[in-house]
Amino acid sequence: MTNPQNRPGGKRLALIAGPTASGKTALALHIAQKQPVTVINADSAQVYAHLPILSAQPAATEMATAPHKLFGYLDGRDTCSAARWAQDAKTEIEQAWLEERLPLLVGGTGLYLRTLLYGIAPIPEIDPEKRRVVRSLPTDVAYRALLEEDAASAAALSPNDDSRVKRALEVIRSTGTSIIDWRQRLEGGIADEVNLRPLILLPPRDWLHERCDQRFEQMMEQGAVDEVRSLLALNLPADAPVMRAIGVPEISAMLNGEIDRAEAVSRGQAATRQYAKRQYTWFRNQPPKDWSRWIEALNDSDLGQIERLLQF
Repeated sequence: MTNPQNRPGGKRLALIAGPTASGKTALALHIAQKQPVTVINADSAQVYAHLPILSAQPAATEMATAPHKLFGYLDGRDTCSAARWAQDAKTEIEQAWLEERLPLLVGGTGLYLRTLLYGIAPIPEIDPEKRRVVRSLPTDVAYRALLEEDAASAAALSPNDDSRVKRALEVIRSTGTSIIDWRQRLEGGIADEVNLRPLILLPPRDWLHERCDQRFEQMMEQGAVDEVRSLLALNLPADAPVMRAIGVPEISAMLNGEIDRAEAVSRGQAATRQYAKRQYTWFRNQPPKDWSRWIEALNDSDLGQIERLLQF
């Protein structure tokens, strides 16, 4: 992210971001007890209705402390793009302002936050046939094609990054313009219209990984298995976004008799740690340097001190 020139006189907007299990929900609930806020979800897994436990959505009792928006509001068959979420978030932010509440963005999906604040490239719809052809290519073939057709994009990507390589290739083939050039034309961001108070939680990795392990085990005990069993009964397409959520493949394998509970837990914990690692790297490197960061393990005794970092 580039550093926005926030308007000190702009409307207030607070943001708590960081990797999964870093303590974002606990901090948001603490703040909700101190001032009128509307908590707005900024996590791509928590937009879906079918997995409140596995996606670590706040419990109903927690949501009762303040208005909570964009949690579990989409069907698992739907694809929630960053652009769609950003538009929905803008609506909820405006509503919070109308109600004289502080909109508080809480989540770990950096792409969502970047799109909301700084905008999105106005790339036209990709030609369906060109997309089909590109998506059917082996990764190495797609990368070689990208080298020939858009060398600048190829140079910026790992040859093994299947999704980004194919996205760049379908964009150049469908629009005739490099995805790099499109990204220089960001539109729709609100960063220059708000008085933003951001906070990034980046606790020690060993503490975070232990929390990831503990939380997945707790999810298993609190009903994650029944949650996945109900999800599978819907017979959703295998490529539906909700079917790829962390924990679903692992618990599905257990329910199918392919692995036992211990192995499902082990795999789910490993997947959670890997996801947290990716988020940690993103939030360590991408947000502006002057955004507040909390780099200690999050304890209840710290909540008041951290809250002050978000006060206007």
